[in-house]
Amino acid sequence: MQPSLLTLDFDGVLCNGLKEYFQTAKQAYQQIWPSDHDLAQYAESFYRLRPIVEHGWEMPLIIRAMLLDHTQEQILTNWPNLVQTLLKQENIQPTTIIQQIDRARDVQIAEDFPKWLSLQEFYPGVIEKLRQIQEQGLPIYIITTKEGRFARKLLERADIFLPAGHIIGKEVKQPKAQTLLDLSKSTGITFEKIWFVEDRLETLQLVQKQEQLKGIGLFLADWGYNLAKSRQEAQNDQQINLLSLEQFQASFGEWPNKDVRFSQTSS
Repeated sequence: MQPSLLTLDFDGVLCNGLKEYFQTAKQAYQQIWPSDHDLAQYAESFYRLRPIVEHGWEMPLIIRAMLLDHTQEQILTNWPNLVQTLLKQENIQPTTIIQQIDRARDVQIAEDFPKWLSLQEFYPGVIEKLRQIQEQGLPIYIITTKEGRFARKLLERADIFLPAGHIIGKEVKQPKAQTLLDLSKSTGITFEKIWFVEDRLETLQLVQKQEQLKGIGLFLADWGYNLAKSRQEAQNDQQINLLSLEQFQASFGEWPNKDVRFSQTSS
């Protein structure tokens, strides 16, 4: 039992970019809110809070919240509301923050590309797994909220080369559920044979709610940017599979699989 098409999130599934996230968020923050504060002291707290981020532009707002003396507990438990409060309070739009984040990344890449790359590392064994899948001839698509060009740079540095159109980044400006629908239509592969690995439970739940995506294999990467409560919720879900890094590296037959429709399709 294995998929005919494997779709993967990038950050939190393939790549651990926490150091790069903080460096970029810090630089964007300093452009928006010039300050003499030593922002480096907030790094460890930022790493712990990263799982609450839904969109990359929220990252400088996490730093802003900490500087405004919101506790980690307040940020963790009330982030969606706090984001809106901060946007209104600071009179800033997400598009402005996005521009500063992208600019910060572009400057880092232009000034010291090797250093920028060094801030990000692939999780143990994932590159070897990608090579193995490519050798099997199984199509791989990356669906990420990161700019696709950044993901491609990192993969190619690790000698992973994907065809044009197989890295779908935030530039497409559409939900991942829609991207999955588009992939099924363009490849002709039914959802029962498409597996999707993501580290945000909320993203998987949105896919799960789409009647048109019924039957797709959903996997929560337990090594990614998620909290214990999300992992427990996935464990209790009837369709979403909690996937460990060890299972990801193993053969597809060893992956957890709650959805009986897969076995019906493959029988």
